[in-house]
Amino acid sequence: MNILFDLFIIFLKIGSFSIGGGYAIVPLIQKEIVDTQNWLTLQEFTDILTISQMTPGPLAINASTFVGIRLGGTLGAIIASFACVITGVLISITLFRFFKKNSDVSEISNILKGLRSTSIGLIVAAAGTIILISFTGQSSILFDLKNINLMATSIFAVSMFLLRKFKINTLNIILLSGLIGLFLYT
Repeated sequence: MNILFDLFIIFLKIGSFSIGGGYAIVPLIQKEIVDTQNWLTLQEFTDILTISQMTPGPLAINASTFVGIRLGGTLGAIIASFACVITGVLISITLFRFFKKNSDVSEISNILKGLRSTSIGLIVAAAGTIILISFTGQSSILFDLKNINLMATSIFAVSMFLLRKFKINTLNIILLSGLIGLFLYT
């Protein structure tokens, strides 16, 4: 099948289920891009997550652009990115009109509270996956303690300490961690 068509369909699917964005969508992107399509390795996917923290824009857009350009060049990036956002744009317009019309209905507020709880669960699951990949190189919970990457764990611990204790700017922590990684891993 044509790779541009495949990019469109897969990222349309991802975009259709990524309303709300953020890290709640990480498990679906991983399933589609890494597990099902094998377009990226788990390590490459983790690298996208890392780079997405340093670049503007949502994770799903960054992933679609990266995968699109890698598999289909500039046109692939445009098609994948468009497919990723079009459903969200259409759904957002529709929901805006609906909520504007029904803003005084208490059931609507209760539905949104339920959705918030689900989003938190998805974000926690995504964070768990990122932590496992970063520290062990695996995405499953069943791992051997011998596989724990002590350098990555140490960088994480120092970063959290600096962030929490001294309130150091996040960008400075990212830059410092990158420099430490450059020296420790080369």
